[in-house]
Amino acid sequence: MSALGFLIKKEFIQFRRNRFVSRLVFLLPIIVMLIVPLVANMDVKGVNVAVVDMDRSGLSGRMVSHLEASKQLRVRLVVTDYRQAYDLLEAGKVDVIVTIPEGCEQTQMLGRMPDIKIDANAVNATKSGLGSQYVIASLTPLLTDGSAVLSPSVRYFYNETLDYRFYMIPAFIIIIIMLICCFIPALNLVLEKEKGTIEQINVTPVSRMEFTLSKLIPYWIIGMVALTEAILTAGLVYGLWPEGSLASIYLAALVFALAMSGFAIAVANISDTMQQCIFVMFFFVMLFMLMSGLLTPLDSMPQWAQWLTVAFPPRWFVGIMRAVYLKGTTLAELAPDFLALAVVATFFCIVAIVTYRKQK
Repeated sequence: MSALGFLIKKEFIQFRRNRFVSRLVFLLPIIVMLIVPLVANMDVKGVNVAVVDMDRSGLSGRMVSHLEASKQLRVRLVVTDYRQAYDLLEAGKVDVIVTIPEGCEQTQMLGRMPDIKIDANAVNATKSGLGSQYVIASLTPLLTDGSAVLSPSVRYFYNETLDYRFYMIPAFIIIIIMLICCFIPALNLVLEKEKGTIEQINVTPVSRMEFTLSKLIPYWIIGMVALTEAILTAGLVYGLWPEGSLASIYLAALVFALAMSGFAIAVANISDTMQQCIFVMFFFVMLFMLMSGLLTPLDSMPQWAQWLTVAFPPRWFVGIMRAVYLKGTTLAELAPDFLALAVVATFFCIVAIVTYRKQK
């Protein structure tokens, strides 16, 4: 067996001997997926709207103006082709499509209520539900005399039941993988520093690459096991199974685990004590969770913050997970996100290798 094989075997033996950590790692996905989706509830702000104006009348122009005047809505574009608006909805660039049918102004002049249609992306059930209500509230004063309420036809895509748990479950899976593939490798490495056992590695012919991989590979495997547990728990308990390919989910999870574990090893390499490592890891993991779209939408952040998140691995993984899980998006359609995640993962792994100071 090669040196790398022996080192990986050593890591698994250490993991198995630590009964508390080994049990916690395998129970964590089940406990999180059973409890957290029941209590998580997050509101969102800002709804992107596309208007399909088939009437092209004075009334439709005033309707667009009313939508643009709303503080809760952002009109991204006005088109005459529904397919163009739907492509943006499918890509996640707009949340709601408002369709103004042909003859809308004439219908109102005849004293009848125009048949306005609203299509909403219900991947984020809260955002789609609020967006539909904002649109209705914005257009009602214009299309009614105050004695009636506009009742458009509303259709929800991807999450027809508007269950907010379905939106958050992919995020919880990401958090599970992050905790396992980020904290445990880092703390394990720093513990070896404190005990002095890493000095035995430093005087051996083991290369930087072999040493780093020996710290990462076991937790990639454990992370994939945790991912499987989380998917099965979400499916069996909540009835939420991935709409898209499982292969895409596991591929993205593997690249994400590579990125987070590389980051963890880099932090451990520059940390001298367990306390120092924990504080640094906690700081960055909190940033990753709060600024990557896991819990709050990116559109609600300032522009400078959105640019900053480009370097955060969860920023790309959360988009992939929600798209594959709820929309059934294919690997080819998510190629830009996969490429960005791979670039970030490569960078963190290079940093992990470079920061390992091997003494000979």
